[in-house]
Amino acid sequence: EVQLVESGGGLVQAGGSLRLSCAASGFSFDEYAIGWFRQAPGKEREGVSCIDASDDSTYYADSVKGRFTISSDSAKNTVYLQMNSLKPEDTAVYYCAGTYGTSSRWYLEPSYYTMWGQGTQVTVSA
Repeated sequence: EVQLVESGGGLVQAGGSLRLSCAASGFSFDEYAIGWFRQAPGKEREGVSCIDASDDSTYYADSVKGRFTISSDSAKNTVYLQMNSLKPEDTAVYYCAGTYGTSSRWYLEPSYYTMWGQGTQVTVSA
């Protein structure tokens, strides 16, 4: 069974940090790109970051560059999102997702992802 399970969300003050984890199972992790997306109430889901597990290339939305870092541990089939200098506008449900065979130009586009986790809430207080 293909599964992506997120963890690590929570409540943090502005300026604080959180690390999200995405544990993958049921597919060949190293052949996929794993992305992090977020969706705030009343807003569309947006791409935050992605890592291509085949070569560890990374991609970031402009809004998180310099603050968030994505990484992977292939031995654990897990992708991490280290979030520093958090802002209230980072508040959202964060999802990890997997895509196979997609051009890197679409790595931050949710519609190109076919596998999704259940999401984890991140709340940043002012």
